[in-house]
Amino acid sequence: MRFLFCAGSRQCALAALTTSVLVGLTGCVTSSRHVADPAVDAFSRDRTVQLQIFLDGRQFGPGVVDGHSGEFTSKALTLYREAQGLPVNVVPDVSGIQPYTQYAVTEDDLRRLGTMALEPAEQAQQKTLPYIGLTELLAERFHTTVAFMAELNPGRQMDALTPGEVITVPNIDRPFRVDAFPSGYSRPQSSVAGTRRVQVDTGLRMLRVTEGDRLLAAFPLTPGSDEHPAPLGEWKITGAVPWPWYRYDEGVLKRGERTETFYNLPPGPNSPVGVLWTGLNRPGVGIHGTAFPETIGRSGSHGCIRLSNWDAATFYTLVAKGMPVTIQ
Repeated sequence: MRFLFCAGSRQCALAALTTSVLVGLTGCVTSSRHVADPAVDAFSRDRTVQLQIFLDGRQFGPGVVDGHSGEFTSKALTLYREAQGLPVNVVPDVSGIQPYTQYAVTEDDLRRLGTMALEPAEQAQQKTLPYIGLTELLAERFHTTVAFMAELNPGRQMDALTPGEVITVPNIDRPFRVDAFPSGYSRPQSSVAGTRRVQVDTGLRMLRVTEGDRLLAAFPLTPGSDEHPAPLGEWKITGAVPWPWYRYDEGVLKRGERTETFYNLPPGPNSPVGVLWTGLNRPGVGIHGTAFPETIGRSGSHGCIRLSNWDAATFYTLVAKGMPVTIQ
């Protein structure tokens, strides 16, 4: 079986979305629901980028930083207001945030690129599932999309850039670097398992981390699909594993049945489960990253909870083994 999403190509995944068909790991497509916020909707592109950078830096993920005041920017702002006890019509003053910065491509960036086989059997022979183009590496690093990178750098052949060439990127607080994960992401003390809770709202399509009555963080998610919904109920985190291997089993993906015909796919940013697997005490179900951040909230998964890789890395710093998880 070939992966319709081209096993790592974000462009191919987006093309699949336009036809409302995603097979394999991404399941079925659900509609996107925009929560209107007149104050935010009236923002210019650059002002929206400033707001998205503000929210992203405070662990209230707006999805991608792309200058579009869409569903998850509004939801992140709503939850940030809730966390800060702000009135519903208050928008933070983000005028002092520089929306863009310049970035010089490095030799190390190019060394992190590789190739991806199309068949799972061939992928299982690879040492890693790497970025396959410079544009996707840079888009993920700066929490944005391939399309917005092109918009910020008109006329540039992004995948043909050489070391030293300078481009414009969103000026986010913490770029996601695969070489800094997990070493550059500190873990909380194990005692937080007794004070914090993860709440997965499958209707709102947002994940929250709370500590008592305090909302610490919130991220957009994909909550399973109609065929394989995320299991509702009370669960616990059994562990968080950076750079996980992935057991590709068509029986699980198609029917929810574990078989003996499977392939162990190696880690990498383009792994089907991204850079992190946070297992729950429900076999085969976890909170994990993805190779396709543009599809978060807009497509289905096979019973698991998907986050962008950069949000998954932040989530890793907030949770501990034994922490309760409510899926509702």
